[in-house]
Amino acid sequence: MSSNLRILVGVCTYNEAGNVSSLLSRISDALPDADILVVDDDSPDGTAERVRQFAESRDRADSIKCLVRDQRGLGGAILAAMIAAIDGGYDLFCNLDADLSHDPADLPRLVAAVGDGCDVAVGSRYVPDGEIVGWPLRRKWMSRWINLIARRRLGLPVNDASGSFRCYRVSKLAELDLDDQPSEGYSFLQEVLLKLHHQGATFTEVPITFTERTIGDSKLNFREAIRSGWTVLRMHSKSS
Repeated sequence: MSSNLRILVGVCTYNEAGNVSSLLSRISDALPDADILVVDDDSPDGTAERVRQFAESRDRADSIKCLVRDQRGLGGAILAAMIAAIDGGYDLFCNLDADLSHDPADLPRLVAAVGDGCDVAVGSRYVPDGEIVGWPLRRKWMSRWINLIARRRLGLPVNDASGSFRCYRVSKLAELDLDDQPSEGYSFLQEVLLKLHHQGATFTEVPITFTERTIGDSKLNFREAIRSGWTVLRMHSKSS
């Protein structure tokens, strides 16, 4: 892949002060020339200040920015990062969780997969060599259930439609109607794939190991999983 491509890595945070410095360091090591945008939902634990302190300690301080929103919701936060990638004229946009469940060292593999000609590379737990470490059976069941609905009801050509570790071709994101109100929760992850699929985007899956977080609390609970599943069913009825 050409080293001239401009890459923006988006990270959405809420109360990730314990993880964010290590995460930013590892992203910078994996993609030294990429810019990083942290979209923070006004975390009361000082996450945004940790980001600013980290940026000030780096040689390329202007490559790491923090956008603080006064609302909450994963969908809106990822959308804000996507719009920043489009407005900033980037070639590729990568997104990963802030809790270190995604290994930033895998970012170059996702970038290379898009460089091989596809529009979206999905870091997948549900392809050969993909793995989940540290999840209880109930949470594995919730994730499998959401992805089964997404694949069968929406016809998405990926096995892992609910994970947020991805690399997108920004020119393809720019074709979407991003003014349309997105799902605020985890179902946005399926919604954006569905919109891209309808636009003719091409997809590939890159196997990753997802490791349960060790610091802080998971933002996904049973209620959110149920809500995500129902939202996927709603999207199916709208697209039928």
